[in-house]
Amino acid sequence: MTEREHVRVAVVGSGFGGLGAAVRLRREGVTDFVVLERADSVGGTWRDNSYPGCACDVPSHLYSFSFAPNPDWPRTFSGQEHIRAYLEHVTDVFRLRPHIRFDSEVKRMTWNGERLCWDIETSSGSLSADLVVSATGPLSDPKIPDIPGLDSFPGKVFHSARWDHDHDLRGKRVAMVGTGASAIQIVPAIQPDVSRLTLFQRTPPWVMPRMDRAISGAERSLHRALPFTTQLRRGLLWGLRELQVQAFTKHPDELGLIEQLAKRNMGRAIKDPALRAKLTPDYRIGCKRILLSSEYYPALARPNVDVVASGLSEIRGSTVVAADGSEAEVDVIVFGTGFRVTDMPIAERVVGADGRTLAEAWKGGMAALRGASAAGFPNWMTIIGPNTGLGNSSMILMIESQLNYMADFVRQLAVLSGGNPPGPPGPGGKVALDARPSAVHAWNRRVQERMKRTVWNTGGCTSWYLDANGRNTTIWPGTTSEFRRATRRVDLAEYAVVRADGGSAEGAEGNGSNENAEVTA
Repeated sequence: MTEREHVRVAVVGSGFGGLGAAVRLRREGVTDFVVLERADSVGGTWRDNSYPGCACDVPSHLYSFSFAPNPDWPRTFSGQEHIRAYLEHVTDVFRLRPHIRFDSEVKRMTWNGERLCWDIETSSGSLSADLVVSATGPLSDPKIPDIPGLDSFPGKVFHSARWDHDHDLRGKRVAMVGTGASAIQIVPAIQPDVSRLTLFQRTPPWVMPRMDRAISGAERSLHRALPFTTQLRRGLLWGLRELQVQAFTKHPDELGLIEQLAKRNMGRAIKDPALRAKLTPDYRIGCKRILLSSEYYPALARPNVDVVASGLSEIRGSTVVAADGSEAEVDVIVFGTGFRVTDMPIAERVVGADGRTLAEAWKGGMAALRGASAAGFPNWMTIIGPNTGLGNSSMILMIESQLNYMADFVRQLAVLSGGNPPGPPGPGGKVALDARPSAVHAWNRRVQERMKRTVWNTGGCTSWYLDANGRNTTIWPGTTSEFRRATRRVDLAEYAVVRADGGSAEGAEGNGSNENAEVTA
């Protein structure tokens, strides 16, 4: 029988989170790791989402790694192809390809309490790892609603994240279901080519102009010649967004002025009062993600576009029927209905120390210590975990903070085993860190308490930020600098230190209540 391959760290996913983890591991001197990727190339959501018009709504110089600045971004807001190319570049520059296992979808991860490791089954084989870093991301598994009659629809059906580029939409009657960040980019991109576009809108979004422009050759030359100018540009973009956070988290009423600007933006393009009424939200701006587009409203005003202010409820042959009873004949249905965010599929595949899956442990709602560690799942960490999302800034900032936490986690494991970071376990043998339930509870309680006054909880909307129980388990209720301070190092008082003989490290026990778990640092 062939011995199972063993590595020190297994990273799951090769988007921003997974590639960032790989770079950080190498920088920490850890080279015994693999990156398990289910697809045949890197990029994560920026590989999967290739729909017409796909682009980022965070400025390019902020939506990139601080340790891998790109002076050659072609636009202030980059398109999907540029971001994917950037991630390919990072993969090559930091020599990550030898570590990546493509076409290796994780099927099951089971904690082995005897060997203090994770037994991992993938579509390409089996292996084990001392530490798992899950970086599958919240925007990786599309969600398609269960619509009666969908299976019998004779035309083409696909999700925005699984765009069928072989199917020509020119001259077709298309139903666009949803009005989220993807839909407002798709609509203006396909509107000129289709014969009829019917947009099914359950809830209208707030839309602000997207101040996009080409970055001049002179600017790029300056950034290449003087790298500090790239850092300065990034710092200014970051600072402006940090200043906005209080309006979202503490003073939602201050967002009224932004609502007026959004209404003016709509009024410039939408002259029909009836259509304007359909497109005007009845909730506080910011409750759902504020969307950026300068082309969305003009596209909706075109004569070949119909806006149905209702969700899709039924399909009868080629006829799509809205909840308000209106009907339309279509040839193609495109779902822009989001992703499985609060019930991530990877959670169903992770089996912890007590035999429960992570999905079972999170049945009442996702919760992880400092957005990274779940109680009962030793040496398992997640990047972009519960309550680490943002409503107004770059997720790369949050990812890098979690990479700091991961790096210290690796160091602590080495020290606790009697070794010297970044080396392998020392003479004390392997150890594992398991987040104390009390510490997870204390952290989560503080986060949820702060969440109560935020616009995401008080703004009067239902969004994908909320789980099935109405709890906001996705958004971080503070600034990115607060989160960075809260994740700068691992506090061993928040963890039980598990040894192979079932013992615990000296000084790691106690009641673990940690009622003062930092949220604001």
